[in-house]
Amino acid sequence: MNHLRFLVLFSLLAGLMFGLASPVFAQEGISGLTLSTSYPSMVVGIGETVTLNMEVESAVAQTVGLSVNGLPNGWTSEFRGGGRIIASIYTENGNSARVELRVTTPATVRAGTYEFTVVAQGQNERTEFPIEFNVKDKAPARLSFETDFPTIRGGSESAFNFSVNVKNEGDDDLSVSFTSDAPREFVVTFKSAGKDITNLPTDIKAGSSVKIDIAATPLTALAVGTYPFTLTAQSDTVTASTQLTAEVVGQPQLTLTTPDGRLSGKATINKQNQIKLVLRNTGNSPAAGVKLSVSAPSGWEVNLNPETVVEVPANQEIEVIADVKPADNAIAGDYVVTFRAQPNQSASKSVEFRITVQTSTLWGAVGIGLIAVAVAIVGMAVTRFGRR
Repeated sequence: MNHLRFLVLFSLLAGLMFGLASPVFAQEGISGLTLSTSYPSMVVGIGETVTLNMEVESAVAQTVGLSVNGLPNGWTSEFRGGGRIIASIYTENGNSARVELRVTTPATVRAGTYEFTVVAQGQNERTEFPIEFNVKDKAPARLSFETDFPTIRGGSESAFNFSVNVKNEGDDDLSVSFTSDAPREFVVTFKSAGKDITNLPTDIKAGSSVKIDIAATPLTALAVGTYPFTLTAQSDTVTASTQLTAEVVGQPQLTLTTPDGRLSGKATINKQNQIKLVLRNTGNSPAAGVKLSVSAPSGWEVNLNPETVVEVPANQEIEVIADVKPADNAIAGDYVVTFRAQPNQSASKSVEFRITVQTSTLWGAVGIGLIAVAVAIVGMAVTRFGRR
């Protein structure tokens, strides 16, 4: 009986000792070496090369060997660091070290789920990390352009503003940069969501599109003609292009002046006064359907001949006659008359003409005559009464 009690007591003590000791052994067995990646399971395409960013962390400074177990037949893998293929990595106390694992699926692989293990081997520790690839027929990387207005018309000095949609038709996100081969007379800038991306890449998610605004600004006045250039979108794996055209069209440049350039003259009351004007087109395109009009002081009569000009050719001029008659009650002084020229589908031009109003020469002659009569009467009176 005593022997049986001893065995039972010994068993209880042994169980208690092992039960208390087991957590200690488990704690001591926890590895200070860890291996991880943010995306342990992903969808990949047939024949695709996938890069996994992995982190190796060790509680002690040591060199850690890297390998892959269970890689399917025909698949290849390599670890890269510092731009080179590596087989191990050095870790410092408590710090993580990063390494790239590149895995390539063969072109003959079948769609399905494949698993393999990444192994990190330290001096006295070993850890494994499982990876899962779901292989399927992925849409290949492809970029495409869409725009409603590939050709923009404008003046010789105006900016040409284009808008295009760039679509990522593949199954992977892309970082895309934009360039152009515009003529040297232009400077081209790119914007997305109002931000300048001329020298920055734009991220385009798989299956989505982004709007890109392109401004082609002339560095100098351009000759009339077409200026095509190619817009290119490029990522690490794919390139796409589209052609845009800036079409410089002629524009009329009207001025309304006088033959000698003076914008002032004289007019006499109760008389038709003629003013010669010059309608000049200094632009590189005809000015068509020009309507002439005038704003004058109240009571004035101003007639224009012609009132409508069918066309003023480029670099030519048309003479316009303005018959001006001041109001009958106008007093001597300066007045302003405004002449306007309104071409069809173009901005109007106007000029202010200062007119100095003078009294009629007839009234001047009458005044002189009255003065002469008065002088004669005074003279006769002096002669007659002076003799007495």
